[in-house]
Amino acid sequence: MSELGELGLSSYEEKVYRSLLVTGTTTATELSEISAVPKGRIYDVLNGLEARRLIKMQSSDPNQYAALQPETVVDRLLAERAYELKQEWNRYRTEAETIRSNLPPTPPTESSFWLGSIGNEKMRIALQQHMRAAEEVVHTAVGTPHENIPWETLQTGIESFFHGVSTDLTVNLLVSEKVATVLPDEIPRVIENHSADVTIRTRPDVLLSFDVIDTIEATIDIPHPVSGEDRIGVMGIKEARIVNEFEQYFQQLWADADSFLG
Repeated sequence: MSELGELGLSSYEEKVYRSLLVTGTTTATELSEISAVPKGRIYDVLNGLEARRLIKMQSSDPNQYAALQPETVVDRLLAERAYELKQEWNRYRTEAETIRSNLPPTPPTESSFWLGSIGNEKMRIALQQHMRAAEEVVHTAVGTPHENIPWETLQTGIESFFHGVSTDLTVNLLVSEKVATVLPDEIPRVIENHSADVTIRTRPDVLLSFDVIDTIEATIDIPHPVSGEDRIGVMGIKEARIVNEFEQYFQQLWADADSFLG
């Protein structure tokens, strides 16, 4: 790319401008011959350069054109490029914010704790991916701190849960009676229409919300220390002994629970 091309001039525009620097004031016809820009394009090129205030028309009948001083032209081209780059930077920054908001949080390397309230968009995406990682069975308990959450907020988690569950999974979903009261009447239909083997049971209290995936990984909702009506985040555990303890605890709760569908 030529020097002026780096600053935004096309090859025809640069040929015309450089020719004007040599010839001085001249007509479009003469410029076409000197610059080797086709006659069918010369007026478009001249009009574009004039609109950008890089050349000027000196007289008419016929129109004659003159180049502005190179220092002025370079400054104006530089200003154009600076504006374009600023617009491009703003576009990329907006795009980056959109992408960032749609990506799940990166699994921590030294700890296994993710900050995120109930209904948080990033945690919703993370829940979908978490469910997609399951291959055989998912055991999920939903109680504290979800019990005082309105359906509009709880719905995002429920929808993300079912959206992430694959068709060949066995899913046992245990909910407290308080959570069950906010579930809409459509839930049985959602279960019936889902090709996964989904069973929901309920019991009076579920003191901790957690899930166990394929008996090899568990995640636990950590209630907020100030507001008991939300969580502060989610802890992930892969240590086999602890995961096994949560699996056994779920089985105890499940054995004493009633069918949600009656």
